[in-house]
Amino acid sequence: MRMPILAGNWKMHKTVAESLAFVQAARGPLEAVVGVENVICAPFTALSALSEALKGSNIKLGAQNMHWEDQGAFTGETSPIMLKEFCDFVIIGHSERRQYFGELNETVNKKICAALAHGLTPIVCVGESLAQNQAGQTEQFVSGQVGAAYDMLTAEEALRTAIAYEPIWAIGTGLAATAEDANRIIGGVARETIRKMYGADCAGRIRILYGGSVSPKNVEELMRQPEIDGGLVGGASLKAEDYVMLAQATASAKR
Repeated sequence: MRMPILAGNWKMHKTVAESLAFVQAARGPLEAVVGVENVICAPFTALSALSEALKGSNIKLGAQNMHWEDQGAFTGETSPIMLKEFCDFVIIGHSERRQYFGELNETVNKKICAALAHGLTPIVCVGESLAQNQAGQTEQFVSGQVGAAYDMLTAEEALRTAIAYEPIWAIGTGLAATAEDANRIIGGVARETIRKMYGADCAGRIRILYGGSVSPKNVEELMRQPEIDGGLVGGASLKAEDYVMLAQATASAKR
């Protein structure tokens, strides 16, 4: 049984004070949720304070991006060495990083390798645009992204990652892939690509999440799908009560 991950991607939201208020409200209810790995991916500015506030809890901390070098003349960047002081997880290759900041498959691969070298768990994002979806290119594109991201990794390294399938057209739009379609792409494309690269055992153990307008209204239907191992959630993770509801529904659906 794959332990589901519920990862909240706060993006460019929340001051340090707002982040701590979220934890104060969510920590107690989340202590009662079992069978889900809860991860908050907060802005860099809040990571230090949150790492202290979350000590002893079942909530883990993640970053939203990182550089692949340990140190150097890379103004404005954050290295894996800096992150591992505070974080267990890091989001790699989110579509917004690809679209707005020039992230490439090659840099995604470098970042995954660097994260693994420093004990961080990468959440590797893949997903097609609306035009690609409508042109019937989803399978080819997503499979290509997975293959490029995991190039030269061993099966053991792949198992220390998670994948998040996020159709770009569903991120922040209120539109979501149907549960059945998300399950099909996750199982028949992303997981199948891992199977071809590493074999059935690795494919059966790696965790693959769905992201894209996940909300308390649709989370249970999505999480009941056998191939979906949790969610990478944006807007619905910003309110403590909503995040708790998502965690509770995920745990219930995966029992």
